[in-house]
Amino acid sequence: MASMPPNTPPGTPPPPGRPPGPPYGPPQGAPQYGAPYGNPKDYWRYQKEQNKAAWRAQRDLWRAQRDALKAQHRAYRAPSVAGPIVLIGVGIVSLLLISGRIQWDPFWDWFGRWWPLMLIGIGAVALAEWAIDLRRENPPARRFGGYVWLVILILLLGAGASSHRFWGPWQAEWGDNDNDQFNPFREPEHDMDQPVFNTPIPANAQIEIQDPRGDVSIAAGDDATMGVKAHQIAFASKEEEINKIFEAEKAHVTVSGNAVVVKVDGNSSGRTNLSITVPKSASVNVNNGRGNLTVAGLNGNVDAELHHGNFEAASIAGHVHARVSDQGDVSAHDIQGEVTVDGNGGDLTLSDIHGQVTLQGDYTGDTHVERADQSVHFHTSRTDLEFARLPGDMSINSDSLHATQVVGPVRVICSRSKDIEMSQVFGDTHIEDKDARVELDMGGAYPIEVKNNKGDIEVSLPDNAGFIVDARTHNGDIVSDFPLEISGDENKTATGTVGKGGPKVTLSTEHADLRIRKGGEAPAAPPAPSAPKAPGAPKAPAVPHLKAAPKAAPAEPVSQ
Repeated sequence: MASMPPNTPPGTPPPPGRPPGPPYGPPQGAPQYGAPYGNPKDYWRYQKEQNKAAWRAQRDLWRAQRDALKAQHRAYRAPSVAGPIVLIGVGIVSLLLISGRIQWDPFWDWFGRWWPLMLIGIGAVALAEWAIDLRRENPPARRFGGYVWLVILILLLGAGASSHRFWGPWQAEWGDNDNDQFNPFREPEHDMDQPVFNTPIPANAQIEIQDPRGDVSIAAGDDATMGVKAHQIAFASKEEEINKIFEAEKAHVTVSGNAVVVKVDGNSSGRTNLSITVPKSASVNVNNGRGNLTVAGLNGNVDAELHHGNFEAASIAGHVHARVSDQGDVSAHDIQGEVTVDGNGGDLTLSDIHGQVTLQGDYTGDTHVERADQSVHFHTSRTDLEFARLPGDMSINSDSLHATQVVGPVRVICSRSKDIEMSQVFGDTHIEDKDARVELDMGGAYPIEVKNNKGDIEVSLPDNAGFIVDARTHNGDIVSDFPLEISGDENKTATGTVGKGGPKVTLSTEHADLRIRKGGEAPAAPPAPSAPKAPGAPKAPAVPHLKAAPKAAPAEPVSQ
């Protein structure tokens, strides 16, 4: 293309690709740009190169912007805190397990029941992080890839820990549950009776029994001789393995003065069931790993610790203390001394207890107590209960509490909803409940205080009793069979004196109704029990590692 003519009219644009000059060409006296455009092919080649250069520059700009965005995105990516929290928790639990602060079997049983709470916790952490990010000007990009593997790991562990909870009922229905729990791989079963021990021991001996795997049955004999029968079971296929298991399961008896030790080392591929006869005045201390324990007919004390099994005591003149775990059932009948049960249990059944009853821990089954001559204390994470005496009976489960013939002072505090129904109550009564119904049938005029949250209250008093009433409810109604002054609309109150006055009856609830009913004639109070004959206290043992029997008041039992 030709260069710009020297006499180009003003306003004529320069040729394409030519740098603009004032006003339509190079400055006066500047050389003309005719050489590059002298050939049309050179011009188009030049234009092509310029376009390529422009596209390269644009591409580089796009790449630079993309890299900058990626760098910025990486700078704002933040991992979730759920992973470190779970890791810290796993480390703490592992340390407690290894150090022995937590036992493996109860922990896995607990984890098998409550592992979904970990998923709920992880979801709550993710939701909290999302809510926090919404408030930020430049919210980071959360990496949720780790959540997937964390959730999968929890699901696998939870399924493994929960499997025995579903396998157990199936075993009970279709197989021998007692033996199958020791024989998970279904090896052939072999039995052998170990020779009987007949060992003379002191009449008031302190006997310690250790059996990690197997049932233990203890009964009182007529003489000062201890007999031990051991029934060994081995699960194996090869003869050498069977003999090795039988050798490891042998029971050994050691006598040192008043102290007697019956010990089975045990084997994970078998079990040893012990049947023991002891002098009637002896006391026993039993540590049983996997198996049931039965004790009957002793005048001494019974101290038992069971990790996987049920406990039954009958006709014991001394004190009974049982520590259970893994939802083991406990039953005690005709006990002259105190009964103490603590731990993680299932069903509790007690009757004819002449000493104090103390039940503490967490129990997943039903608790039933009949005829307790002294105070009853029941303490769990949901219920705190105290009676002075229980001539009648009491039943407690996760939803309700029923009691008949109760002698106060009576104190019941439920931290969660539990229907409370008590009849023939004699004595001061204090009840706190929430989101459930409280119904009292009093055996006379006694001080009463009932506090309920979102639950109805109904109190029945003898029609000829005298008392003072102060009842209040918010957003509820009040109905009274006695002449009381009822006032208020949203906040109703009922006050007044009935008869000649007397103890104060204080009732309060919210979003629920109150009813004060007339009962029949006041029944006679249950007679006080006759004092049981105190058993003779055994002498202290000769070996220091065994617990001595108490002389007057029972000492706190020591776990062996």
